[in-house]
Amino acid sequence: MQPVVTVGLDGSPESLAAARWAAGEAEKRKLTLRLLYAWPTLAPEPARVPAEVDQNYWAKRLVHTAQAELRARHPGLSVVGSLVADDARDALLRAASESEMTVLGSRGLEPVESYFLGDVSMPVVTRASRPVVLVRAERREDAPPSAVPGRVAVALKLHGSCDDLLDFAFHTAAARGVPLLAIHSRSVPLHARVPWGVDHDIAEEMTRDVQEQLSKALHPWREKYPRVEVADGIGLESPAKAVVQAAEGAALLVVGRREHRHGLAPHLGPVAQAAIHHGRCPVAVVPHG
Repeated sequence: MQPVVTVGLDGSPESLAAARWAAGEAEKRKLTLRLLYAWPTLAPEPARVPAEVDQNYWAKRLVHTAQAELRARHPGLSVVGSLVADDARDALLRAASESEMTVLGSRGLEPVESYFLGDVSMPVVTRASRPVVLVRAERREDAPPSAVPGRVAVALKLHGSCDDLLDFAFHTAAARGVPLLAIHSRSVPLHARVPWGVDHDIAEEMTRDVQEQLSKALHPWREKYPRVEVADGIGLESPAKAVVQAAEGAALLVVGRREHRHGLAPHLGPVAQAAIHHGRCPVAVVPHG
């Protein structure tokens, strides 16, 4: 199968925003965009029946309307529709394994909703074998007043391999022709805290250590993508807080998720959770070993 970007459609404002974002990304990457609508009760495709007796009429209309809009916005983009008679979660997980990335709508998280992503999005994000991007519904007030519009931000842990995250982040920044911000933050240990803040010597030592590790991790990717302008952001605070702050100045935030081990329930770490629930820009969750 040719490389595709898959977006899950369900007719909600969030899924339509995801489709628009995915179309732009597919165009930049020169990939086909697949619009996937899945529902267990979809009927087998009849040969030719009038619309009034076609059980799939509304599903087809949803996909065709989205196709028409996206083709008008992106005339050179290949857009295909796909109706699947299956559970949406299972269909999206299967599609995710065949796609360069999968894009889903994510509800704008108000205080009451702050720990709920939805019955479909969360299982796909935590189980997909390839990157999943979550996109919130488009609202004017969500547009960040960024001094560096369009940049890609990637959050790195620096213990274990970062290659999958950096590969995705650098490739995305290169395709967009935008800068990349690599961020890493560590909470200051209790013994380093003093009444007036943080012990200066300990803070300097921690910052130097992080800078060395970050430079080492970024070095091969700077060489592979010499045209990508790279900056680093180092913080001595909660990693989750640093990631949410980085999202304010980004067009895309990239975070990692450990691939779940056999027998353990898949889950997201606190940094990815914070990014998804509180970041206002699209968030890409990249599985890694």
